[in-house]
Amino acid sequence: MNKELLEFLKSRRSIRAFKNEQITDDELSAVLDAGVYAPTGMGTQSPVIVAVQDRETKGQLIRMNARVMGSGNDPYYGAPTILLVFGAKSCATYFEDACNVLTYLLLAAHASGLGAVWIAREREMFETDGGKALLAKWGLPDDMVGIGAVALGYAACDAPGAAVRKKDYIVKVL
Repeated sequence: MNKELLEFLKSRRSIRAFKNEQITDDELSAVLDAGVYAPTGMGTQSPVIVAVQDRETKGQLIRMNARVMGSGNDPYYGAPTILLVFGAKSCATYFEDACNVLTYLLLAAHASGLGAVWIAREREMFETDGGKALLAKWGLPDDMVGIGAVALGYAACDAPGAAVRKKDYIVKVL
């Protein structure tokens, strides 16, 4: 058993405050490279990751997500990089596959010393006309479903402590 790996997995936390400094190309490449090695059903590799660092596009994503959330706040917490993950509806395991990619991205960010947090509401964002226009602009097929995003950057806060785990988290049938 690799106890170091288990401790690493237990130490990952969601970061919700980011420095106003872009991550390096090498850091971005390392995180993305890990994401493409996430397991997918029958090895289909159906998910697509869209890495966004462009200020104008990030602003559009922030407004779209905030609108779905019903808030004026930045749902990506000021992260300099947003990694959107899509699944192809034509694949039976698109949701699970994309969730695996999101998890790998989060773990790779942690391994790289970056802060990251899983963001929701991308499904609703990309069902809108504006979302569909972005998919077309990026050359993605119209059967892509927004599953989630990772807000990524250098942490501007300490990682929070782990919450106490609920007592009935595990049921053993022996």
